[in-house]
Amino acid sequence: MHLTLSAAAHRLSAASEPQGGIAGWAAGLVETFGGPGAGAAIALENVFPPLPSEVILPLTGFAASQGVLSIASALFWTTLGSVVGAVVLYGVGAVFGRERMHAWWAKLPLVKASDLVRTEAWFARHGTKAVLLGRMVPVFRSLISVPAGVERMPLPVFVALTAAGSLVWNTVLVMAGYLLGDQWDVVGSYVGIVSKAVLALTVLALAGYVTMRVRSRRRGKS
Repeated sequence: MHLTLSAAAHRLSAASEPQGGIAGWAAGLVETFGGPGAGAAIALENVFPPLPSEVILPLTGFAASQGVLSIASALFWTTLGSVVGAVVLYGVGAVFGRERMHAWWAKLPLVKASDLVRTEAWFARHGTKAVLLGRMVPVFRSLISVPAGVERMPLPVFVALTAAGSLVWNTVLVMAGYLLGDQWDVVGSYVGIVSKAVLALTVLALAGYVTMRVRSRRRGKS
């Protein structure tokens, strides 16, 4: 069983060195520690988003299909890891705080204090949905924890929403790896496409925002 899992990581390494390195590292954690190893990998993925859950979770599902751990253990530990990682980022946001956020925002070009106030008002109205659904969106699934901490969303509510959203995301990717068997790495390709699309839309939205601000300032000076 362990040899099969290591062989899968080795094949991914041959196809792509960066992903192979992460796959081998995650495989080693799962092989050595089982469910807790998978949970530790996902906790680190939440704190360091460049570590891809689309590699770690399907690999964990494949490990479950080989009997290295059970599906129940895979889902429990990866969801616990997701919550632990998210709470760390929530803590970063809470320590940074609202006052520091406003002071930092005031130093940025092309933005207004009113923009941040509106964003805070939006989060106050829709923060629960943002945290819940954000856990299922590539790129934002980790980052959404920071504004939740800045706005001091009640920690029990944050943990419950994070656990629910993470369970959905983890179940989809773990089960995909479980069902695909030694083709588990296909999952990463599709999720990677979605991640790139989300990132591209974010960049376009930011570019549009900056363009509007520049035009607004020019009109104000004319």
